[in-house]
Amino acid sequence: MSEVVQFIPKRDLDRVRLIQEARAIYERIFPTEVLASDEPRK
Repeated sequence: MSEVVQFIPKRDLDRVRLIQEARAIYERIFPTEVLASDEPRK
């Protein structure tokens, strides 16, 4: 049997790469982790 190779247009690869880069930048600016210093004091 032969393997099927799917063609992915360059623009789709670029789109995915740009989205990943944008998410990484957003995560650096607005981290989703709660830091210990941000927890309410008891």
